[in-house]
Amino acid sequence: MVGDILNGAFELYQRHWKHLIGIALAFYLVAASITLVLTVALGRWGAFAGSLILLVGIFWLTGALVEAVADIRDGRADLSVGDTFSKVWPRVWPLTGASVLAGLGIFLGLLLLIVPGLILLTWWAFIAPAIVLENRGVIESFGRSKQLVEGNGWNVFGILIITWLLTGVVSGVIGAIFTPLPDYLSQYFGNLIGGAIAAPFSALAVTLLYFRLAEAETPAPEPPAEALPS
Repeated sequence: MVGDILNGAFELYQRHWKHLIGIALAFYLVAASITLVLTVALGRWGAFAGSLILLVGIFWLTGALVEAVADIRDGRADLSVGDTFSKVWPRVWPLTGASVLAGLGIFLGLLLLIVPGLILLTWWAFIAPAIVLENRGVIESFGRSKQLVEGNGWNVFGILIITWLLTGVVSGVIGAIFTPLPDYLSQYFGNLIGGAIAAPFSALAVTLLYFRLAEAETPAPEPPAEALPS
């Protein structure tokens, strides 16, 4: 399953990279520019405020990319960049609330014994698709994600780790290119370009895996009963 999902993610990325990177770039261009202005104007406090704005905005971007992946599964992009963000906007606060709670839980789990954090990370991998595609509430999304993961924990964990390693390498290489610049500019271009390239692939892998597991839940239709002889 892991290989199939990654191959499917690479294939869709190659076909629709302009559309997906366009969505991520539109977000990072605004969010990273706000962070840059605040950092230059207010120094450390401005950088902190910009980080908070970026953090909340990331949840909106995650939801938008999940929606975009659902849209292009049939081979074409029916929603524009603006349409994609607009469609997800009503779910921004549930996404934010769920993501903050999940982040705190995973952080505490990793801080205490590491393994509990990795387990929670796996259980809660599909919070964003549950909220965006199934219209689940904040608390409900946690249970729904865990339900999808049950029996497939190692596959989900493998996808998460491989995806994050790949995107981490890409973001690191891009960030290193801008190291000679001042710190605030290096961070700006690293967020802007690295995020725009890496974020769509992570969303592709997680959302495709979500659909695979959700569709596996649907029972196969029963064959029609044979007509009784007259």
